[in-house]
Amino acid sequence: MASCYVLPMQLRYLEYFVALARERHFARAAESCHVAQPTLSAGLAALEDRLGQRLVIRDRRFIDLSPEGYAVLPFAQQMLADQQAMRSALNSDAGPLRGTLRLGAIPAAMPSVGYLVKAIAAAHPGLQVNIRSMTSREIEQGLVARDLDAGITYLSSEPPAQVRSAALYSEHFIFATHKDGPHADQASITLAQAAATRLCLLNDAMQNRRILNGCLAKHGLSVEPVATADSYVALLAMVANGCLSAIITDSHSAMVSAHPDLRLLPISDDIPANQVGLVIIDREPLSPLARAAFAIAGKIAFPSPLMST
Repeated sequence: MASCYVLPMQLRYLEYFVALARERHFARAAESCHVAQPTLSAGLAALEDRLGQRLVIRDRRFIDLSPEGYAVLPFAQQMLADQQAMRSALNSDAGPLRGTLRLGAIPAAMPSVGYLVKAIAAAHPGLQVNIRSMTSREIEQGLVARDLDAGITYLSSEPPAQVRSAALYSEHFIFATHKDGPHADQASITLAQAAATRLCLLNDAMQNRRILNGCLAKHGLSVEPVATADSYVALLAMVANGCLSAIITDSHSAMVSAHPDLRLLPISDDIPANQVGLVIIDREPLSPLARAAFAIAGKIAFPSPLMST
């Protein structure tokens, strides 16, 4: 049966199935595959007919994968990953590395992406990079499912399993407030003072927030933020508007310190640094794209805090 999957059209059907399992929405899955929704639905029906099993439970919309769908999913993911790895290996042997490096990055690490992409472009001019903002858990799941080639995430807290890691830089928490906001005239701020202000923070799904909650708990503190978000852009927009303050990371300092309405204050308490690194799946054979990203990550000298150069 396995030999039937080598046909390009049937591989395309597997791509539709894996995309639907990831997006859990027909329209979004079709968009990610760059096809019309009827095309995706027809491909899934053809795959189900080929396998003789119902893979997707649907009633005008996606409901869930069937038990058979969940059983097939890891094999489909592995087959697509093997195909991509084979193509990358052939391309790497034939000349310069080409293809698309799929990189997941936690929101707190987004300022580091520019350094990594610059180094990748210099080493492999023919390589494209697709960057997705994801939680640390989504990155781990994406690596295992072979939906990602590499990820940038925390190494010092809740480290992902089944990965190889290369440390990139360390970060510290800092306080961001409006120029006319609380404590804006101070040179630094205590964690207790920061926790007592009206805050906007990342939501609890974000590992950075869970790390912050742990730091607060160690100091006998807790917070009830007025607003939460899944991106630093949203937090800093709320701070710049003058209504709230935020606890962010110093890796963002170079990107926001020039904003005329923002003030960034170091936190005076002794809080351990958070280590951020690049991770790839620890499973042979490694794809040439993952191997290249890992090799480059081990050579980049990141300033701490991240600053423009």
